[in-house]
Amino acid sequence: MALYKESGGSWQSGMAKNITFIVTKDCQLACKYCYLVGKNEKERMPWSVAKAAIDYILDNEEKFREQSVIWDFIGGEPFLEIELIDRICDYIKAEMFRRGHHWFDSYRFSFSTNGINYHTDKVQQFIKKNHSHLSIGITIDGTELKHDLNRIYKGDGPERGSYRDVVRNIPLWLEQFPGGGTKVTISSPDIPYIKESVLHLYSLGIHEVNINCVFEDVWKEGDDKLFEDQLMQLADAIIDGGYYTDYACSFYSENIGKPLDPVTENQNWCGAGKMLSVDAAGNFYPCTRFAAYSLRSKAPIIIGNVRDGIDENKLRPFLTLDRLTQSPQQCLDCEVASGCAWCQGENYDAAATPTIYQRATAICLMHKARVRANNYYWNRLYRKLELEGEREQFESNHREVKPDNC
Repeated sequence: MALYKESGGSWQSGMAKNITFIVTKDCQLACKYCYLVGKNEKERMPWSVAKAAIDYILDNEEKFREQSVIWDFIGGEPFLEIELIDRICDYIKAEMFRRGHHWFDSYRFSFSTNGINYHTDKVQQFIKKNHSHLSIGITIDGTELKHDLNRIYKGDGPERGSYRDVVRNIPLWLEQFPGGGTKVTISSPDIPYIKESVLHLYSLGIHEVNINCVFEDVWKEGDDKLFEDQLMQLADAIIDGGYYTDYACSFYSENIGKPLDPVTENQNWCGAGKMLSVDAAGNFYPCTRFAAYSLRSKAPIIIGNVRDGIDENKLRPFLTLDRLTQSPQQCLDCEVASGCAWCQGENYDAAATPTIYQRATAICLMHKARVRANNYYWNRLYRKLELEGEREQFESNHREVKPDNC
């Protein structure tokens, strides 16, 4: 999943428990690449379930010893349930204070929103009340053409894109969250628009663009070559335009495209099992991707509920996950393995059997194409900086490691 400073999970990275409320399975949009295949208008979280989940978590402080917490709200579109969310957040704050909970001084409320309702009075009142503890990311896919290729309104009539309803809220969002980053999703049909879309997002004032390829097996023959060409064109544009001094694109990272040591670099890619997700029925999941509405062909994996708590035996398999336990030999031997991502939920959904230990490799060629373009970017950038005598200053200004995405 994309992590970005102001609008996502890099806050207290590695030290924060991520707890996700699936407050609704409804959304105004029917994005063509959305992994939430079971969205609907009926499953909305009742207050009683939300309260029970909070009480269970805070009652069992000894089981949640992470230094900090990210209370994450998703849908569908979470801001469709802003009144419920406001009540949840008020209760969380009051209860953490009343209990003297160790999270009281170290928490975030986190949202990834389609941005359509961002300007509304109730959302803005919520933001004003909680601003110092908020992380909000608005998803905008790039140019109007690219965005509206996938992010369309639901309904039976002619396709209607959502770009204009989202872009009107970008200035307000950036005014409130100046360091905000956005997350762009790439699927096969929109590869030709990557370069112009990233530059367009920069022109809107978004300085951090996080991009990932969908993990599902949607890629066609030749997509990797088109992908590499777009990334190399984008590299030229970023370098020639000087964007590298003040803008970021997660496709380019100095930490990808190397072999991985099986002993010292054997971590699992994601936090499935270390995170916790709760749905409208009060069921607990190791990650939202294991809820029924996220799965195409497998049964959901439920690890407990708000009444009985977490079943440690059902959680245990997730805690044993690492790179070696789930990767085929070709991935372990890969010379450009670093930075190649996977989604634990997609691994499970795509597996030949109901296992979480079979890594999906649909993005293999896309990752290798990214590595080739990434090498081109850094080689060209450092040649330019050396010729201009600016490499030392650049390295000094960019010592912070950027998160990797596929």
